[in-house]
Amino acid sequence: MGPGKTTTRTRRKAVPWLLLGLWVAVLAVVGPFASKLADVQHDRAVDYLPASADSTQVARIEDQLPGGETTELVLVYHRDGGLSAADRTTVARQVAEITERNPLTAPPKGVPSQDGTTLMYPVASSAPGTDEEKRDAFVNDVRDLAQGEDGLSVDVGGPGALATDASEVYNSLGGPLLYTTVAVVALLLILIYRSPLLWLVPLAVAGIADYLSMGVAYGLHQAFGTTISGQSSGVMTILVFGAGTDYALLLISRYREELRRVERPYDAMWVALRGCGPAVLASSGTVAAGLLCLLAADLNSSRGMGPLGALGVLCALVAMLTLLPAVLVLLGRRVFWPLVPAFGSEPKQRRSLFTAMGSSAGRRPLVVLAGGAVLLGTLALGTLNLPGSLKQQDSFVDKPEAVAAMETLAAAYPEQGTQPITVITPTGRADATLAAVRDHQGVVAAERGRTSDGWTEVFVTAKGAPQSAAETATITSLRDDLAGSYVGGPSAEQIDLKDTNARDQLIVVPIVVVSVLLILIVLLRSLIAPLLLVAAVIAVWGATLGIGGLVFGPLFGFEGTDPGLGLLSFVFLVALGVDYGIFLMHRMREESLSGAEPAVAALTALRTTGGVIASAGLVLAATFAVLTNMGLVQLVQLGFVIAVGVLLDTFLVRTYLVTSASVALGRKVWWPGRLSREPEPVPRARQPEPV
Repeated sequence: MGPGKTTTRTRRKAVPWLLLGLWVAVLAVVGPFASKLADVQHDRAVDYLPASADSTQVARIEDQLPGGETTELVLVYHRDGGLSAADRTTVARQVAEITERNPLTAPPKGVPSQDGTTLMYPVASSAPGTDEEKRDAFVNDVRDLAQGEDGLSVDVGGPGALATDASEVYNSLGGPLLYTTVAVVALLLILIYRSPLLWLVPLAVAGIADYLSMGVAYGLHQAFGTTISGQSSGVMTILVFGAGTDYALLLISRYREELRRVERPYDAMWVALRGCGPAVLASSGTVAAGLLCLLAADLNSSRGMGPLGALGVLCALVAMLTLLPAVLVLLGRRVFWPLVPAFGSEPKQRRSLFTAMGSSAGRRPLVVLAGGAVLLGTLALGTLNLPGSLKQQDSFVDKPEAVAAMETLAAAYPEQGTQPITVITPTGRADATLAAVRDHQGVVAAERGRTSDGWTEVFVTAKGAPQSAAETATITSLRDDLAGSYVGGPSAEQIDLKDTNARDQLIVVPIVVVSVLLILIVLLRSLIAPLLLVAAVIAVWGATLGIGGLVFGPLFGFEGTDPGLGLLSFVFLVALGVDYGIFLMHRMREESLSGAEPAVAALTALRTTGGVIASAGLVLAATFAVLTNMGLVQLVQLGFVIAVGVLLDTFLVRTYLVTSASVALGRKVWWPGRLSREPEPVPRARQPEPV
């Protein structure tokens, strides 16, 4: 062996160690910031809204008023048979203790219900300000002091208590979400690889990628003010493990294949990276680009989820194309034990499920296409059964104390609203505004609140129940009538969330479609194939929302649909569905370039990539399904729709419909590229004339 070859081999052996060292250095830098991500996470409804919304303006101005933001609570005392004199004594004592221990903006005044069963005490304090920890401490202190006894029940509700209960759910997501995701991915990898060691490698690398994404996400927030919510950080973790494991499955599958043909692991890995690397890069780039289209959204939570989702995908990509290969090469062939791919061996040939599915799709492609279209269209009709917009009190899977208080209030005070509407008006017009509000037909009462040099608060009690059609009409008409003033509060925030989501859907959806189409046109050098893939994933989106309409109310018992579900599910399903489409079409194009006929190329691509794509789809669907075990309805709905959509795309649309359409279209699927044209016939050699 010459000195040149020895030097080359030494350098090759050093590369994996250098990559490991580089990752250790990166994690050492990023590590201190990863632990701070939870500190910049905000989950108030107003944090999700755009700066231009009335509700946001109200919250911003309230922060500037004397004492800062007000935390508003409602103490709800109730006895089914009617409150006794002893009950009222107990209530008075507890309210006095709460007033003594906490700096309230005004002495609490009790409001009895007409039937005598309930006593409501509005309580407000500006001491917590915008500090969520102080708000939670105030709410918990009030709850500790307000205790029921001998059949007297008491619940602490109101906007502040609801925010505390929501914060508790969001704060509890981090650990369970991560542990459940890891457990699900580990189980699937064990089943896929059937190895006691191999499954640990991609799982550990995905965990490192998740840690990296947390540190970079904190940096994005500090540098650009990117909104961090419990929902967006949770989805980022899901994408790191889901997409990262998908890329690992593709790389390891190709690496195992090359180890049978190439003697040294380093060389086999290099060949594997050259073979599947371009497809992985293209697919991850498409997913990231699709998610970044959310930057066009006006809603802060959606706009923040775009870069965080893209960050998760890109961190997973970098880890799986650098750290994973380095670890696999260092561990050598033994990492595959007991199914070690020996050099020169041949894999066992089996008739796969996807070979059988491809054959059936290839025999009658038009029949399969028609049947699939009818099925997807029928499922999409289920969207007509989707429940209306999700109310704030219906957003919890398990009913917290604040929601119990709201339900008691709704039953005991049907003649008036029990959740304040806040009007912020210029101080010079405060008297006129107060008079106009009191004269409004949808208003029961209005009281002046705090005043500063420029603005004055007005607290409004509506006739309609919280988030009812009557209250919504009152808020809308107040906004129309009170020029120069802002109308906010919890119910107004929900109206702004719904309106902004509707606007974002009209703007973001076309941007996503056009962006993904342009990327696919460049990658596949065709117009028809990209249109086919995008049409397929849009059909999956509609069908999956239809399935949601069939189960959300009847099966899950949900009272409403998250207003952001349509947009977020569209972006994720289009981006992730096209991701798998690239793997299939990329292989189909390779087969066509090698001279295979269109039908043969389509069926070969399905046979060779179907197993890996199915495994990847199962992993991705399972990771998103983890969200269905979380405590918030919006997370359950998002996880369900994406998980079902990925499965529908993997096992029906990608397998049968796209393959059948490719067979039916033949070379036209690559129009107007050169693959769409018939190859020129090879001239036959001229036979010599007989002498």
